[in-house]
This record gives sequence, C-alpha cells and structure tokens, in this order.
Amino acid sequence: MGRNRFAVVLAGTLLSWAAFAQDAKTVIDSAAKAMGVENLGSIRYTGSGLNYALGQAVNPSSPWPKFNVKSYERIIDFDAGATSQTMVRTQGENPPRGGGQQPIVGDQNQTQVNGMAQPWASKFEVWVNPVGFVKGAMANNATVQAKTVGAKKYNVVSYAVDGKYKINGYIDDQNMVAKVETWVDNPVLGDMPVEAEYSGYKDFHGLKFPTKLVEKQGGYPVMDLTITDANRNILAGVQAPPKQTADNPIFGIDETLVADDVYYFTGGTHHSVIVNFNDYVVVIEAPLDEARSAAVISEVKKLYFNKPIRYLINTHAHFDHAGGIRTYAAEGATILTHQMNKPYYEKTFALPRTLAPDKLSQSKKRAVIEAVAEKRVLTDGTHTIELYHVPNEHNEGMLIAWLPKEKIVVEADLYTPGAVGAPAPNQVSPYTVALLDNLDRLKLDYQKILGLHGRMATKDELLKAAGRAPSQPAGK
Repeated sequence: MGRNRFAVVLAGTLLSWAAFAQDAKTVIDSAAKAMGVENLGSIRYTGSGLNYALGQAVNPSSPWPKFNVKSYERIIDFDAGATSQTMVRTQGENPPRGGGQQPIVGDQNQTQVNGMAQPWASKFEVWVNPVGFVKGAMANNATVQAKTVGAKKYNVVSYAVDGKYKINGYIDDQNMVAKVETWVDNPVLGDMPVEAEYSGYKDFHGLKFPTKLVEKQGGYPVMDLTITDANRNILAGVQAPPKQTADNPIFGIDETLVADDVYYFTGGTHHSVIVNFNDYVVVIEAPLDEARSAAVISEVKKLYFNKPIRYLINTHAHFDHAGGIRTYAAEGATILTHQMNKPYYEKTFALPRTLAPDKLSQSKKRAVIEAVAEKRVLTDGTHTIELYHVPNEHNEGMLIAWLPKEKIVVEADLYTPGAVGAPAPNQVSPYTVALLDNLDRLKLDYQKILGLHGRMATKDELLKAAGRAPSQPAGK
C-alpha cells in the first residue's frame, strides 16, 4: 500500500517536472512573449545605485571598491549592433580605499560605447542583459535543461555566442530571466566568471524588465542598480565603434633614455621602466595584458641583444598593473612582488584559461614568484634598484623602486603627473600625500619621479601636488 502510494506521488512529481522542463523553443518563445522581446530592435533603461571598480581592490582579499551612481543609462540597439553605457558617479568610500580613479571630487561622468562585432570582453554585457539573453537564445542553437536552485525550479537555457562563449540563463516559472551567467577572458583571472541576477520585474511601457539588477565579476559585485524606467524600440542612435584588429593591438612605445642604462617606456596610459644590469635586464611593471608586455619585451631585446630579463618588478596587484606579469613569467623572468600578493598570484596563475590561452599556459612553464617584505635590493656593483613597501590606502601591497645612483623614484598610481602646465587638481590626493610621507620616512634622496601613469616629474612637482613647500638647495 505504502509502496503504491509512493509510486503515485513519484509519478506525479515526474509529470509535473516534465511539464515545467519544456523544449528549448517553447521556453524561449514563452520568455520572449512574456517579457515583450518579440519584434524588439532596441532598449533603453535608466536607474541609480552602486558601481564597483573591477580589479582595483585595496588588497587581494577585499571586494572591488564602491562608488555611488547618481544616474545610469544603458542603451542597446540590436539593429545597429551597438550599445552605450552612461553614468554619473560620486565617491563611495571615505576615506578612499583602492583604485578606480579615486578620489572622485564632485560628479564624474562616464560614457562607454561598444559594438557587437567587438571582442567578447567588450560586448558580453549585451548578452548578459536579460533582453539580450533572450534575443541571443532566439538566434542561436539553444538547449534547455531543468534545474532546481534553492528549492526553486528553473529552465536553464544555454547557447554559445560566436560558437565559443557559453552563456546560461535561468528562466523562472513566470517566464522571466532570473539569472544569467557566462565567462570572460581576463588577463589576471583567466576564465573570469560573470553572474547577473534580476528581480522585481515590472511592466515598463509594454516591456517586462527587472527593477533590481546585481552583477558580479570575479566573485564580487561590479553593479547594483535599481531600475526606474525602461523602454523598447526607442530611437537609439548608438553607433558602433570601429572593429578592433590584431595588427596593432595596443599602441606604440616611446623610449626615453633618462639615465645611463635606464629607459622610460611610455605610450598610451601605462608605462614601464627598464634598467640594464651587467648580465641581465630588469623591467619595472607589466601593465594591461600580454599584447602590451610582448611589445615591451620585443623592444628590450632589440636594445640589449637578447640579454635575458631576469626580474619583472610588479608594483601592486591592480589588474591594469598586473595584466602582463604572466608574459614575463613565460619568458623565464622571476616576478618580484610584495609578500601580500604572492599567494594571490599563485592562486590566479592556476585558474583555467581556455577562452584565451596565453604564452604561460601554452608553455607549461612554472612561474617563479618571489615575495618582497619591506625591502629588497638588486645590484651588480654598477646599478642598484632598491624596492620598498609603502603602506597606503590605494593598495596595501604597493612597492616603489628607488635608483640611488640616478636619484630616481619609480611609482604607480600614488602620484600621476599631469601634462606640463596643466592646472593643479582641485583637491590634494591622499595617495600622493602617502607617497611623500613614505619617501620622507625612508629618507630617500631623489630628484625625479617616473610615474607609471602620466610622465616624468621633478621632486618639486611632487611636493607641490602634495601641498608641500618646494625643496631648498643645499646651504639655504
């Protein structure tokens, strides 16, 4: 009797579940109809909330730093193949901690335009969007499977964009997209997970759209928005930027000899410094990604006839300053970084990189990472580089380099010299003050600062930027 009752219950459960887990076309069509995605060419939605700066945490175990978003607008023109994002941000953490162009004084306006023919890392937001996900499912060979998450049932629709990039969407029993997940190639995190959750769906002018949007990248939030309005088939007017090519993926390198055997490699927004020792070369900083680092390495080999790069000095773990360190590891260079960063790099170096295999993953080499505590000295008797840990709120694992013979300090992010003759900032940056305080504490004798953003500056320019009096000549 009990066994028959159990069989009846089980059969009923299976029938109910089978009814929910429909075929892919039925699930997608139902979602498109319920959300108002049918015959949709563009969307525009607005709101406010929070934004977080990916890869700019104050230390490797902290979430991305937070900013207030006073206003937000996203337009996706599917017909034109383009999308734009505009927001007005203000400082979110006081005192500021981490990167992301902090500290922000007043309102900061940001606008970004991407095309759907751009690389995946530039366009994935279109497909992570709930409307974009449904339109992508309608255009691709999607599959569906039933899944229960936290006692709630979903039809999980999956497909690949460009035949390569997998994306999953969780569609609930109201035919609304509750969550979308995918993976994006990132120079530091490899196959970086992206997860967006949507809730509080509301009818906006015939379009069902969530009033709450929370997106995570690399395990931490990057956006937390409350949506106040959304429209379908607006006159978007967004133009896609030119398609990126691989011929010259970044920009040129400008080489300036600032002292004997010391080169300042600039070009674009991120720089490196090269110091030639007797038997090897030291490179300070590997910013952005493999393409930029490969270009710098190529120029170093031209200058020094394939002399080995023994050390790559990494100032800190922010993604725009750490994106190329794996390229140097593939060359056989030892990575020098603050001891706080070593476990983090060992962890991230082990992450899968199937979307964009880099030179290190292809070479199967084991990266050599050495931790720097408070000080490390490299010398060959002729040239010397002294590395110092400088505590600050921009990044707690920050190193600077001092070249005592040349009286040069190499630093990143704490002081970014503006163009010559440019007006001084309205507010002194606490990060610049922290740099100067550390230089005073360490009693370093320097006359030049090579910013890994900006340009070469003098000691007096640094003093002025920190709100201090200029230095006095000896005997004054």
